[in-house]
Amino acid sequence: MTATVGSLLQGGTNRLRAAGSETARLDAELLLGHALGIDRTGVLAHPDAPVGNGQAAAYEAALTRRETGEPVAYIRGLKEFYGLVFTVDSRALIPRPETEGLVELAVERVREALVGAPRAADAPLRIWDVGTGSGAIAIAVTITLQRRGYGGHFRVLASDVSRDALGLAIENAVGHGVADVIDFATGDLLAVDPPAEVPVDLLLANLPYIPSGTVPDLPVAASFEPRTALDGGPDGLDLVRRLLAALPAALAPTGSALLEIGADQGELITSTLAEGLPGWSARIQPDLAGQPRVAEILPPRRAP
Repeated sequence: MTATVGSLLQGGTNRLRAAGSETARLDAELLLGHALGIDRTGVLAHPDAPVGNGQAAAYEAALTRRETGEPVAYIRGLKEFYGLVFTVDSRALIPRPETEGLVELAVERVREALVGAPRAADAPLRIWDVGTGSGAIAIAVTITLQRRGYGGHFRVLASDVSRDALGLAIENAVGHGVADVIDFATGDLLAVDPPAEVPVDLLLANLPYIPSGTVPDLPVAASFEPRTALDGGPDGLDLVRRLLAALPAALAPTGSALLEIGADQGELITSTLAEGLPGWSARIQPDLAGQPRVAEILPPRRAP
């Protein structure tokens, strides 16, 4: 008997639920749609449609991978972020919805800087995305600013210590048609090759901020992602501290840095900044749930 979309969807949902997935139905819909070459709407709209043996086998293989805990994004090879679709694989962290708030803030800070003070092509506003991973932040910021009419007034640098991750970021930039607006460099935090043009006006970073002792307790899907993209040391702020220490040499006096942080790290990063950079200030920006999510770091002359 020929399998149908509906029967495969129900069977897949049952299997993933038994395997412990908290989003079994959604996972099954996405994986079946991927096997069929259609979106979720198409899956739901045609439950009685027959499914060929080859497509059913592809779906079976995807379910088997998901049952082991592998993220759906890696199985499909893509992830939606900020209204855009990015290629993702084990070279870099999967973009999270909460990081979209950092993109929103970045776009707003650029808008504020450029309103009434447009930049010439030979002196653009400089944005640096440190630890770019898949390139999602740098690309989303670039595309959004272009769509809002700021093209030609800014330039983006995206860097990462991992050459593999940077390769993925370049692939995504090419796929979205913005590789000519974004420069790429490899290196540890701000020590990159080729050297960055500093100072920059806006520095963005979603560095690893999960405490080492917490990493083993993350959902099993996280075990498929690079640990170096998750593990932030004993209290989660090892790399963040190093980045903060380097900011005075990299950030313009009227610039700012936007750093994604954990929901329980607002006070810690504020005290860390006070100890390491007296006179600098941190504004903790909440996410949609009201939890601390982005630390906005300001040089002394920008302090409120």
